[in-house]
Amino acid sequence: MHEIEPYYNWRHLYIAEEDEHSPFFGREYSEFEFSNTVYNYYIHPQWDDFGSRTLYLKILYADYDFNYAIIELIGEWNDAVENDIMQLKRSIVDEMIPKGINKFILITENVLNFHSSDTDYYEEWYEDIKDDGGWVAAIDMPEQTQYDFRRSHIERYIKLLEVPEWRTFQPHHFFQLVDNKMIKLLNS
Repeated sequence: MHEIEPYYNWRHLYIAEEDEHSPFFGREYSEFEFSNTVYNYYIHPQWDDFGSRTLYLKILYADYDFNYAIIELIGEWNDAVENDIMQLKRSIVDEMIPKGINKFILITENVLNFHSSDTDYYEEWYEDIKDDGGWVAAIDMPEQTQYDFRRSHIERYIKLLEVPEWRTFQPHHFFQLVDNKMIKLLNS
């Protein structure tokens, strides 16, 4: 797992630690010191810790004019024990919404497991952004993780989409593709 890096081909366009609106503004990273773990396996030091012991993220891109953020996740999304959604909502989402972000694209291809609890924070997130036309999309979640995600009825708040070629797009084109899919989903 230590070799799985956050997607880096957009770093010439956006770097979260250089964005004064980012929750990670000013953060410094080591390329050599591995300290965070998932399942006792070290993960690459470029992943950001937001208060969960099992789930890490990287803000790949944020556009405050078009009100969206692309966030990549890695690890185990565990609401039952770790309350990861509460950590994500309070540490990241609640920091980004006042800056104008109301559309969240979550790259979830490296989310290995999902354990649900109640849906209060998902509902709160949805309520915080829906009046401004906001939404949350999870992209390319593994099939076994999708199964648990769907069973917990969270798909009412976070829509599951498949875009396996997402890396071939520039951020704004990727956002437009997802936005079009979300408009169709939400209007059907």
